[in-house]
Amino acid sequence: MNMILILRVLSVLLLLIVGFMVAPIIVAFFYGELMTIRAFLVPIVVVGPLAALFLFATRRRRGSLSTRSGFLLVTLSWLAAAATGAVPFVLSGWIPGVTDAFFETMSGFTTTGATILTDIEGLPASLLFWRSLTHWLGGMGIIVLTVAILPLLGVGGYQIMKAEAPGPSVDRLTPKITQTAKILWFIYLGLTVLQTTLLMVGGLSLYDALTHTFGTLATGGFSPKAASVGHYASPFVQIVVTVFMLAAGVNFILYYRLLLGRLRVIARNTEVKVYLAVFAAATVAIAFALYGRAYDGIGESLRYAGFQAASILTTTGYATADFAQWPAVAQVLLFALMFVGGSAGSTGGGIKVVRIVTLIKQGFNEMRYLVHPSGVFAIRLNGQVIRKDIVYSIAGFVFLYLLLLVVTAIVVATGGNDIVTSFTTALATLGNIGPGFGRIGPVESYAFFPDYIKWYLSVIMMIGRLEIYTVLVLVTPAFWRG
Repeated sequence: MNMILILRVLSVLLLLIVGFMVAPIIVAFFYGELMTIRAFLVPIVVVGPLAALFLFATRRRRGSLSTRSGFLLVTLSWLAAAATGAVPFVLSGWIPGVTDAFFETMSGFTTTGATILTDIEGLPASLLFWRSLTHWLGGMGIIVLTVAILPLLGVGGYQIMKAEAPGPSVDRLTPKITQTAKILWFIYLGLTVLQTTLLMVGGLSLYDALTHTFGTLATGGFSPKAASVGHYASPFVQIVVTVFMLAAGVNFILYYRLLLGRLRVIARNTEVKVYLAVFAAATVAIAFALYGRAYDGIGESLRYAGFQAASILTTTGYATADFAQWPAVAQVLLFALMFVGGSAGSTGGGIKVVRIVTLIKQGFNEMRYLVHPSGVFAIRLNGQVIRKDIVYSIAGFVFLYLLLLVVTAIVVATGGNDIVTSFTTALATLGNIGPGFGRIGPVESYAFFPDYIKWYLSVIMMIGRLEIYTVLVLVTPAFWRG
């Protein structure tokens, strides 16, 4: 492995992170929070020059990163991002504990939305803005942003993006992976501007509109309000956020196809059709459970059901109501959605719709083999045959996912937590969802967990965000022997 190249890319990543810290400094000036400016200036003036100096000293180094180097780099990048992003919280004194600050920042960059804060609105606006901004950066992937400028460093970027990008595979939009990264970020930025504008039309301030847009498009869920989106009690705002949560859960590559006018490709996309069908079915079923019990009107029931179904399905984690108080059948349906997740190539977490569809098709094929042992049955998605090795990879992923769920639930239970809290904590962190049931409900926080569980969950959030294989491969002897 070429450690110099890995450190060069890490240096670029750190420069990007401290560069984005200028934004909360501007917010601090605007709100008169001069005391928090120092908390952001320290990492800028310390980390920034050191990273720039290393880049200058190694400027003649050129080359490409191997697959192994890509996996190591991506894992180190998310650890470095969380560690650097946590510094302002610690220095400001608002989250003085290193454990809590690292947990909160890792939750931000991994777009999980799990929080240790018990008085969210008590924090300075600049820190809450940075907290939400970590979502936006982590949503499309800091590494994808880094890949877009790697040609300046003479470093090939495909293996980095392959290791970081959500979903079973990376689909190139253009022959150059750097162009792909730029296109994805421009689409991401365009959706950001559009949603922010619509939220401002709905009566939100620029600050509130931006922070909620960051959490929506990144499918993260951090809000500067304790009551989340429910704080505004605005049907228009709730509908806008619902639509953009669903949009964020769609494969971003399809938006590029849409811009090119290739509607037929989108219309026959199996994953999109299943994704929208699951959302529609869940919304109707939950609304039916809420109507006459939690809400009197069918329209109101559909709006609340649709918002929460989209929030859980896309692993965003926003809330407009305390769904822990809803009828049991509605809670069970939301619990089931926690296993699904968004589409491959989206900012959502979870198992992903395409994996579930593939395994369901494989299950039906196995039953066909029982009836016709000599038959040949292929799995098709979007009109294309799925190779067996991809099916095996997906099966392995789902097995590891379920295994990690059980192990994580056991670890959480060692802190004296009940089975509902333990299991949904595992689901909420590995699936990058945030809120769950029991003691981590939509109006609760993760503050009560002991430090060792918070560190463990921080790693689990990263494993879930990086699609399990990327991180777990580092602990295999074959990785280090190769």
